[in-house]
Amino acid sequence: MKKNAYAILLLLSVTACATTKATPPIEPPAMAPAVLPAVPVMPPILVPPIVTRPPAKIALALGGGAARGFAHIGVIKALEAQGIFPDIIVGTSAGSVVGALYASGLNGFQIQELSMNMQEDQFIDGSGMYQCIAETIVSDKKGCIKGQALQDFINRNVNGRPMEKLNKTFAAVATNLGTGEMVVFRTGNTGMAVRASSSVPVFFEPVTINGQDYVDGGLVAPVPASVARSLGADFVIAVDISDRPQDRKMTGITDIMWQTFSIFVTTINRHEQSSADIVVRPVTSGLPSIDASGRNKAVLEGEKAVAKILPDLKAKLAKLNEHHHVTGMP
Repeated sequence: MKKNAYAILLLLSVTACATTKATPPIEPPAMAPAVLPAVPVMPPILVPPIVTRPPAKIALALGGGAARGFAHIGVIKALEAQGIFPDIIVGTSAGSVVGALYASGLNGFQIQELSMNMQEDQFIDGSGMYQCIAETIVSDKKGCIKGQALQDFINRNVNGRPMEKLNKTFAAVATNLGTGEMVVFRTGNTGMAVRASSSVPVFFEPVTINGQDYVDGGLVAPVPASVARSLGADFVIAVDISDRPQDRKMTGITDIMWQTFSIFVTTINRHEQSSADIVVRPVTSGLPSIDASGRNKAVLEGEKAVAKILPDLKAKLAKLNEHHHVTGMP
């Protein structure tokens, strides 16, 4: 019975296989299916790039003026109080003295403290000035003051660093006595460069460097604004502490000599100050000697002079900063 059942099932299976038709292959359609149109690629939206220029470089050009140079300290203090810290410092004569100290990392208050405690013999190695001048005129002496004390004073207070190692870019302007040309010291012995820049003829002996004699930079650049500009400054603050010619009666040869020198310096300054963006002019005429009282008064005049030009200074600096932070094509 069971054998018959198996035989019947086997027979049915074979029959089914024989009668099942093979599935014909699917032929491709006569026409390819429609292709959807490609989505156009939109060009990128052009956003003007943000142009980031390097921060504006501000320079401080400190002019010459002997004892009136203490006014530079007041200018520095007032600028710092407004958050203005120059990157480049250029000095002529007295301006190089204050400038070197400032470039070394001292702030205005520290320089003022140093100046108040400074003794004259720390930077002047000479005696009997008027007697010395008289002797110099009739002798072979080259000057009344050697200047070595000034050189040592500066080097001591900048910790012996050469100019290129100071905290800020610094340059001192001097005059080549042989050629009459302006010389800008940027590297090397800081004290020697300041000494050369400050060597007022007759008062100081010329400074010999590499076989060349150098004297006060005020003969060629009383306010070294053009030098500051040449060092890459975007904005130059010039400080003029020179005496302006006084319309008064001359009472002697000394008055005539100083008036002549004032006219000479003023003429050169007109050219130099054309390179400045703003000029600070402390009232320094008639200041007393370089005793403590005179020094303090000069510092105060420097602060007052900055207060006078502050609105103009802020407006110009704001415009400068806008120029260095703009959006748009380069």
